[in-house]
Amino acid sequence: MKLHPRLSVLFAAALSALTACTATISTEPSAPAASPLAAKVAPMKALPGFFPLYWDAKAGKLWLEVARFDEDFLYYDSLPAGLGSNDIGLDRGQLGRERVVHFTRSGPKVLLTESNLSFRAAGGSADEQRAVRDSFAQSVIGGFEVGAEDGPRVLVDATAFFLRDAHDVAGVLKRTKQGEFKLDLARSAFFLERTKNFPRNTEVEVTLTFAGTEPGEWVRDIAADPTALTVRTHHSMVQLPEPGYTPRAFDPRAGYFSTGYANYAAPIGEPLVQQFITRHRLAKKDPAAAKSEPVAPIVYYLDPATPEPVRSALLDGARWWSQAFEAAGYVNAWRVEMLPDGADPMDVRYNLIQWVHRYTRGWSNGASIIDPRTGEIIKGLVTLGSLRVRQDYLIAEGLLAPYETGKPASPEMEKMALARLRQLSAHEVGHT
Repeated sequence: MKLHPRLSVLFAAALSALTACTATISTEPSAPAASPLAAKVAPMKALPGFFPLYWDAKAGKLWLEVARFDEDFLYYDSLPAGLGSNDIGLDRGQLGRERVVHFTRSGPKVLLTESNLSFRAAGGSADEQRAVRDSFAQSVIGGFEVGAEDGPRVLVDATAFFLRDAHDVAGVLKRTKQGEFKLDLARSAFFLERTKNFPRNTEVEVTLTFAGTEPGEWVRDIAADPTALTVRTHHSMVQLPEPGYTPRAFDPRAGYFSTGYANYAAPIGEPLVQQFITRHRLAKKDPAAAKSEPVAPIVYYLDPATPEPVRSALLDGARWWSQAFEAAGYVNAWRVEMLPDGADPMDVRYNLIQWVHRYTRGWSNGASIIDPRTGEIIKGLVTLGSLRVRQDYLIAEGLLAPYETGKPASPEMEKMALARLRQLSAHEVGHT
């Protein structure tokens, strides 16, 4: 049947409108709208890990995602780039104090609170433990505003928390009478090369500049500009060790460092203050065997900045400890290796022997980051001053007076200095 021309036009227009209308109707479910948190971090660089980080390059801000509330973890600071003055003491690699902390939320605020583990009611009832907690002050070391959220996940601006004098550099300078210095935020920023995230630890590093007008002599000796001291501070947020470690009581007749606390649940006839040694977790695969390989060995890594022949001497001395572990019934329980390429020496996962330079000779030492709850060593850190070997060389030179016209210097001087360095390496590793 042939339609009238006018009807044909009307029919075609109606068909076109119907097609356009039905094209806008879809039986497929529409994609859910992005959450406020996802929308806010979309333009940022994501660093997933223990505590997810988001870097806003345009604003120069670092955002932190928190979903673990009321869950303890370990926080500590360190100093990956220091001043270089032994007398001041702010050395490269210096560790700060470890703290057991947790996040809590109250309305729009998120607080980071340090538990006061110096006073406890170990083994006491819940009421006893609460009474001790309420008797001694805890410390809120960080406060944040919620910027966005998605269910239990909240996003906070952590820029000010990280860009602060966490290592108390200004305080150390004042106490050593090197002047009044203040943090200059205009000359401070995130150091992204060393800001990384891993499943069990979050690592953030910042460059901090301290400005002062009357620097002391020690500062003038070492700084490029003694009125502007630039160092780097590192922040580590670390998952606490899993259960299974048994604390061991401290005995002053043994050569261990100790940690302790006042236990208000201790029986009246026992000491209030209880002390435990600090040590690495080590267990045999076969507990019944006289000699057994460990469940996991203890591995220390040597700073790759250490030159030869110093490097070989330090490795040799540190490896002497394998004899002690073997005598105690452990096979292949102790290893000393070079730090792998690309590894961050401040990363909590690496026990480190570092080679540190100072303007004048300073002490070498063995330190550690521990779990304050138990005394378990999480990261061992040995600091060896690079001028020690030169001093030993000068002592040998003074003893031998080896110089005669036309004759080379005696090789015995260097041999003695390196022998002393092996002993130093073994000694300081022993402290950890």
